[in-house]
Order: sequence, then structure tokens, then C-alpha cells
Amino acid sequence: MSAAEASPAPAARNRPQRHRRRGGNRGRGGSIAADPTTAHAANAGVSLQDVPPIPEATATATPTANPYASRGDNRGRRGGGPGRRARRGGIQHMVHGGRAFGGQLTSNSQVPIPEGSLAADAPVFVPGQPVVPRARQAQAPRPRRMSKSQAPDIATRTHEDITNGQYECVICTNEVLPNSKIWGCKDCWSVLHLSCVKRWSKNEVSTIRQRAAENGELPPPRQWRCPGCNLPKQEVPSNYTCWCMKEIEPRSLPGLPPHSCGQTCSKPRAGHCPHPCELVCHAGPCPPCGHMGPALSCYCGKETSSRRCIDTNYESGWGCGQLCDDVLPCGEHNCQRPCHEGLCGSCEVPIESRCYCRKVEQVVPCSEREDEKESQLNGETWMGSFNCGDECHRPYDCGNPDHFCKSTCHVQDAEPTHCPYSPDAVTHCPCGKTPLSNLLDAPRETCSEPIPHCQEKCQKLLPCGHLCQDVCHDGDCGLCLQAAEINCRCGRTTSNTWCHQGREEAPMCMRVDRSTLNCGRHECGDHCCPGEKKASERQAAKRKNRGIGTEQFEAEHICLKTCDRPLKCGNHNCTQLCHKGPCSTCLEAVFDEISCACGRTVLQPPQPCGTRPPECRFDCTRQQTCGHPQVEHQCHEDSESCPKCPFLVEKPCICGKKTLKNQPCWFTEVRCGLPCGKKLKCGNHFCQKTCHRTGQCEDATSPCTQACGRKKTVCDHACLDACHAPYPCKETSPCHAKTFITCECQNQKQAAKCLASKASEGNSQKTLDCNDECLKLQRNAKLAAALNIDPATHLDDHIPYSQQTLDMFKDSPKFCQQYEREFRVFAADAEEKRLRFKPMQASQRAFLHSLADDFGLDSESQDPEPHRHVSIFKTPRFVSAPMKTLSQCIKLRPARVAEPVSSGKSLVANAVPYNAFLLVAPKFGLTIDELHGDIRADFTTAGFDEFGISFLPSGDIVVRPTLAHFTPPQKIEASLSSMKIAISKKISAFGLAAGSTICAVDSSLNVLRREDESASAAGGWSQVAKGPGRKTAPVVKDAGTKSSFIVLGNKTREKKEKVVKTEEDAVEDWEREVEAWGEQ
Repeated sequence: MSAAEASPAPAARNRPQRHRRRGGNRGRGGSIAADPTTAHAANAGVSLQDVPPIPEATATATPTANPYASRGDNRGRRGGGPGRRARRGGIQHMVHGGRAFGGQLTSNSQVPIPEGSLAADAPVFVPGQPVVPRARQAQAPRPRRMSKSQAPDIATRTHEDITNGQYECVICTNEVLPNSKIWGCKDCWSVLHLSCVKRWSKNEVSTIRQRAAENGELPPPRQWRCPGCNLPKQEVPSNYTCWCMKEIEPRSLPGLPPHSCGQTCSKPRAGHCPHPCELVCHAGPCPPCGHMGPALSCYCGKETSSRRCIDTNYESGWGCGQLCDDVLPCGEHNCQRPCHEGLCGSCEVPIESRCYCRKVEQVVPCSEREDEKESQLNGETWMGSFNCGDECHRPYDCGNPDHFCKSTCHVQDAEPTHCPYSPDAVTHCPCGKTPLSNLLDAPRETCSEPIPHCQEKCQKLLPCGHLCQDVCHDGDCGLCLQAAEINCRCGRTTSNTWCHQGREEAPMCMRVDRSTLNCGRHECGDHCCPGEKKASERQAAKRKNRGIGTEQFEAEHICLKTCDRPLKCGNHNCTQLCHKGPCSTCLEAVFDEISCACGRTVLQPPQPCGTRPPECRFDCTRQQTCGHPQVEHQCHEDSESCPKCPFLVEKPCICGKKTLKNQPCWFTEVRCGLPCGKKLKCGNHFCQKTCHRTGQCEDATSPCTQACGRKKTVCDHACLDACHAPYPCKETSPCHAKTFITCECQNQKQAAKCLASKASEGNSQKTLDCNDECLKLQRNAKLAAALNIDPATHLDDHIPYSQQTLDMFKDSPKFCQQYEREFRVFAADAEEKRLRFKPMQASQRAFLHSLADDFGLDSESQDPEPHRHVSIFKTPRFVSAPMKTLSQCIKLRPARVAEPVSSGKSLVANAVPYNAFLLVAPKFGLTIDELHGDIRADFTTAGFDEFGISFLPSGDIVVRPTLAHFTPPQKIEASLSSMKIAISKKISAFGLAAGSTICAVDSSLNVLRREDESASAAGGWSQVAKGPGRKTAPVVKDAGTKSSFIVLGNKTREKKEKVVKTEEDAVEDWEREVEAWGEQ
């Protein structure tokens, strides 16, 4: 029974070994030795009798023997040590930080046996006596984690760190272990995982090729960069080899460094050492060689020496320090430098020398002297060795002082040179065609006599291939003046000019080369570029082949500017020549630690240039300046501000009038929204700006700009000039305020400008004459009084629309209401001048034309079917939209409205005044400068100093005066009419155009009307396109009374006795109309 009860204890020890967690083994109840009763309870099944209590001395001594006792008490709830396993039936023994096999079949280590367990050396149990504790053996200390190696050489440090698990791969930051497959860099000696470096090189090569493909360039050579040193590599890692690369997939052998094959390294040492490395296959660079090297001669070859390889410079050699004494290239002197590397160089020994003509004596370096030549003059002989460059000036043998040698310094002979002008030397004229005997009656006797010239052409061959056409002359022939066709530098232009101009330098035309350079960003921009023709051929070939192959640019079209675009790092600019596509990655590296703002998250070097600080998962430690608690947020860079303080506080507004509550703490510009109201410096106005800081009123930086506002003395209107306090209003210019001129009965009302000033009353005292409508209204008023009808409540049933418009609305009200709304929006917008509708059917376009005529707008149909659409325009005859809608008028219509009577008036009554000349069918090749010169005199005579010439898309030409100040349109029309005959004659005389006429154009050069246009149009929509006269809404008997408001500028009606009423037309110039009233 005892054996059966004790059997679970070994089973508990045979569980699979678990990985030790950081911080040691943790339990739930603390150390097992902390409570003696726990151990007793755990082994209660072993003894058949109750065990007496343990003495106090034993209980206090037990914790000191348990190494887990001191740790378990400080672990809180979980505790420490093997207390957790003790509850499962026994203590789990630890060997070197790990769990040992319970049966101890494979371990020779002595494991401490807990109290009360079965053991051969257990003391004899005596009832009533305390149990004597057995002697415990001290536990082996836990192995200490090895630190990084501090060895002086790279190889030893690398071996020890890999063995101890302290070497990290710079790509994945995991440990490089002895059983890992590795790759080592031969420049920085970094060791990386082979899988990491394969993936690294593949991604970098793919990125470079993808960029090249996007830019249309050839892919660069297969190249990548080591992440440790950032140096380019050509070979992509593929196999796992040992350090010396003799063995592929090396096996780890005990006693050898990790990843070593065990063979001799045998790699060549640095510095051209003849001895290979004799160490066992190792990491890092090979150590310097300590053997004796071969015997080497010094630079001058006088001495030979043999030294250790570590002290020998095999690349540059060594110098013995003795004098070189080699013969210099001059052959006269020896080298005086100490034993040196390379050639001795030129001889710099200073030598006193004379020139060939004996005029200059100076000290010249031996290497700069020319060949020595003997010269004689006046019985003196010397050796000349250089040319001084002066003119010889030695007299010829003739003795004539005007005849002397004009050559530069040269070797002198004992006898003077024979005079080239002597009679025996000159036998023909300068051109060589005619003997002097045929030109002179008597032969020349002295050299001073002139040499005659013949009258024939020189005919000597010029460098260009032509013959000299000058008459026989002295000296060299001049420039070739024969006419020849010479191509310019780009070859596009051929000019007939003098031949010598093409010999000196090819002429340049004014054609600017717009070819794109190889960078794709800049244009050539040179005049007459010699590579323009080649560029055109290249581009044509590229279009034909559709970009197949590499595009070869001309030398003239290689962009030589520096790219200078900022790189992705943000710290450097691209230093390459201007190129296509994105710039390459910055090649700089950062070798300092890159940390976050708080410094708790750090990136270790090296890092690519432009690497941003790492994202920190800790909270920001900055404090709010306002004193409120900081909003919890993560650590961030200094360029990013902390979240704004969300607390609500009371703050005074910036003008100081009010204190606002519940304002965000971060808000600095608190404004109450009230106007300032402070009196400005002018004394008449008050600041209208809303809440602002002190000293920022309207007149803080400039004088008051508000309107004066004081009442004028000449009229009842306010002065609208800018504030001019403290000076009174000038009132010299006419008042432009709106006023109304009425008749005596106040029925007629006409809006006009006041025009009152100190010099004139303007329109303030003018009145209108009553007309038939006034008499009718008076009669209606009397009749309404007699019949007790209140005019205020009387129904206004006036219909401002034509019968055609109403009929169309009745047929399709939904469509008509939609476009009526668009008409009203267009009429209400003062900025819009033109509205274009979408293509639609002819019946729908007819409704738009009819409605535009009722609104007082011009309409026009454009484009052929099926894209034909309607465009409407605002013209001077447009006032406003009708007050009633179509649906209201349909309800008011009691009976069918009669068809509108077509007006026979021409468009001239409402036309825009003429303001330009129109030249029809101008001649081919007519230029602005030519036309400007021909007609400038006529415009100057008419008082127009400047005028503009514009070509219309139709081919016609518009000549429009340019006005420096405002001129009434009627005055411009009168001036153009007076010029019409003279301009027409001049146009016909010079053949500038087929004809000319005066016309009216708008600001967009649209011809509104022409003088030669027929006054009576064919009718229909053609008449609508040309701008027909405004139709009069049909008058229906008993349909209501007309409005008492008359549009600005109506003409005076006919006499009151006339029965038939005529249509009223709007006047273009209301000022002229007002002046006409005064003349009447």
C-alpha cells in the first residue's frame, strides 16, 4: 500500500521538459520551504503514522537551505521557485537551470532529497523523537549569460559571439547561431543569414530593374548593396560556404570555430604579400604576415633589402635615401633628388641663354631650351637656344632703311639677306602674269623703285576653291566675295551670300530648336542647333518603331545641367546629370543612433539616410504650457504638436468688451463678433470691423476708405467719394446716383442719373409730359371712384408672354417649367452673360426662342443636327425677368390670345452702335504690320492714336480703335462713319481686302451687326439668330391694365390726338435723350 501510494511521485517527475521562462520558475504559493507544513503535507502518504510537529529551530533553518525561499516571497501572488510543482506530488529537481529526469537513469548529479521522502540513508525513525534533517549539498549556481566578446581582432570576436549566441543579423535582428547558414561581406566583414541576404539582394535588384523599365531605359548591371556597409556588390549570394570558401555546406566540427571547414585559410593577404594565410579557416580579414619577404631593390637600384612582410610596402617599394644621380633627359645633367619613385622628370637646372637674334639674354630652365644654333652678326658669334618672339628688323643687303627683315627671331647668318625687292629678284608683276619688261619702258635699277601692277585679275586659287577676282595687287588675296548658297548651321535654311562667310563659320538662322533633351525635362532652346535635324529623324524613327530599342540622343541634346532634385531622404539633392524618371536612392548612411523624442526607442546604426525616428509605443512626456493635464497620447516628433488642451475656460475676447465662457483652452483668438464701433481718425465714421485687437482699426495702416456719406448741397443724395475729412465735398463732378423723372400725375417714371453738380442742376428739375396712358389712368381713376372700385385690390391680369409661348406651355408644362426656372436663374445673375442649353428637338428649341424673346434676351441656334442647341445672350434691351410666371398667366388668360403681329421694324432701332471696321476677304499673306502702316494716318486724323487689328476665325479682319479714356459710343460711331469713305478707298487702292464696312463687335470680337447687312431679314429662325427686334406682348381686351412703370429710355409718344398707338423702342444713349428734352 505504501508503494502504491508513493508511485505517483516519480510519474510527476517524468513529464516533458518545459522551456524556462524569463524571470525564473514561478509558482502560485511561494517557496516550498517557506512553510514547513507544506512539505509535510506533500509527503503525508509516505508514513503510516502521524509525524510530530517539527521543532522551531528546524523550521527556521529550512528556508536558508532552499535557494528559492528568498525569491518566492517577493513574487506576490505567483511566487517563485518550485512551489507550484510541489502541490502536484513532489519537488521538481533542477540541473543547470533545467528539469532533471525523475528516475536519474541518465544523470550522475546528486540531487537533494526532500525531507520525509524514501531514501537509503534516511535516519532511523523513533516515535516521539524529532526527525533529524539530512545534510544538504549545495546546488550548482545558474549559468551566467555570456556578454559580447571583447577580443582585439574581428575573427575572434565573430567566432565567440556566434558561439555564445550574441551575434545578430542586421536584417532580421535574430541571432546568428553555429548551425545557421550564413553569408559574410568581404568589405565590412558582417555576417548575415543566407536566407535574409538572398531576399535582401533580390528585392533591391528587382526595384532597380522596375525603375529602369518604367523610365524606358536599359536595366543596369545586376548590383545590390550590403546592408552593413552600403557598398555595391556584383555577385548575388547563392550558396552557404565556409569562411575560406573552399567547402560548400560545411559541417560543424567540435574544436573548430563555427562555420569553419578546418582547412588552412590560404587566402591572399592584403598588400601583395607573397605568403598566403596559414591560419585555420576563419572569419574576418587575415592577420598581417610576420614572415620575411623576398629581397627588393630600392627605387634607384643601388641597394637591396629583405624585410618582414608586415614592414614591407610591396605596392610602392622603398627608397634608400642616397642621391639618385641618373642622367636627365637633357643628357648634360644628373638627377640630384634622393632615391625616389618613378621617373626623374625634366631637367630644371637654370642655364643662362641667348635668343637667336641676340636681343634677349635670360636664365631659362634646361628643359625649356630649344636646340642650340650658331648665329653670326657683325663679326660676333654666339649660340642661340630660344626664340624671343621679337621682330628681327635686320636690314637687307640693299642698305635701304625701309627694307628690313620682318620675321620673328631666327638664326642669323654672317651675310645679310638679299633684298626681295631688288630688280633681279622681281621680274613679274605681283600677280605673276605679266613680265615687268612689258609694263616698264626701262628696267628697274634699284629696289626702292615701285613695282608696277598689271590690269588683269589676280586669278590666284583661294582656300574656298574660287579664284581671286581682284585686280593685280600686293600681299595676300582678300576674302572671297563670290555669291554662293550656304546652308545654316542646322541645315534648315539656305542663303545666297558671300562665299567667305561660310568658310569662317556657318551662318545661324533664327529658328529655335524645341527638341527635348535626353532628360525629358528641358528643351534645347538654341538658335540654329546643328542637331535639330538628327533629332527630328530620331523622333520619326521612334514613332515608326513604337519605342522599340534604345533611343540614342545627339551630343547637342545631352542635358548637362545637374538634376538637383531633392532625394527621398529629404537631406540631399541629386548630384547626377539631369535624367529621366525618379532619382536613385540616397547613397549616404547614418552611423549615429536614431531615437524617438523621449529616447526610449532607438534604431541602431547603420541606417539609410533619411530614416525617420522610430515610432514609439510609450506615452508622450511633454507637459502642457497651460498647466492642465496632458491628453494621453503616444510619443511623437518635435515637428508634430501635442493634442490641443480640451479643457473649457473663461477667456476675454481680443477687443476686451466681453468675457466668453466655455472656450477651449487652446483657443487664443477669442472674438465676441461685435463691431468695434470706435471713432476713426477722420472724426466722421466709426470702425466697422468685428472684434479685433487694439490698434487694428480700419485706419490703422491707411486713411479711412469708407464713403463720405454726408448730404450734398446740390442734391439730396449722399456723397459717395472716399472719406476726405476734414475737407468739404467738392461736388464738381456730376452726381451718379439714381433718380426718377416723373410726369405731373406721377404715372410715368423714368430712371436716370442725377448728374447734379455745382455747375449744373442735372436731372433734378426735369419732368416728363403726360401721355395717353396718363389720361386713361385718370379716366379710370374717376370711373373707379364713381363705381366704388378700390384700385389697390383690383386684379392685375396683364400677361407679359406671347400667345405662342403660352400655347407651348399648355402642351408640355413640365418641360416648360423646368427651362423657365433656368431662364429666371440666368436673368437674376448679373455676372452671367451667356447660357447654353443641351441639344434638343426642334419644337423644344422653338419654345426656348419664344421664351427668350419674352424675357428680352437674344437667342441663337447653333451646330447641325443632331447636336443643334440653343444659346441665349443678354443684350442692352434686357431689363429683368417678367414678374409673373407662365403658370400664373395660364390661369389669368380668359380666352385665347390673338396671334402676335410681326413688327416690320428693322434691328437698327435697338442695335448696338458701330465701333469697328470689318475687312471682308483680306488678301492672302496680309500682315498686321502692313495693314497698320497703310491705315494709321486715317485713324490719327480721326483722333484715334491707337487701334487694334484682330483676325477672326472666318478669315475677316476687325480693326477697332483703342480708347485711353471713356468716349460715348455714338461719338465713336460718328467718327468711324466719317472715316468710312477714306478707308474704303484705301483698302480698294492697295488691294488689301475685297471690301470693308463698319460693324459692331463685343469684347469677345463677336460681330453683332454690320452696316452692309440687309435691314429686312428673311424671317424665321434666321431672323432670331441675327437678333430680331423685341416683340410686343399681345394685348387682349379686358385682360387687365398695363403696368404704370415705364422702362428707362422710352421715346416720347406721338401726339395725344393720334388714335393708333405705335410701339415704343428703347434708346441706347439716355444722356443724349435727356439733352434732347432740353432742346425741345
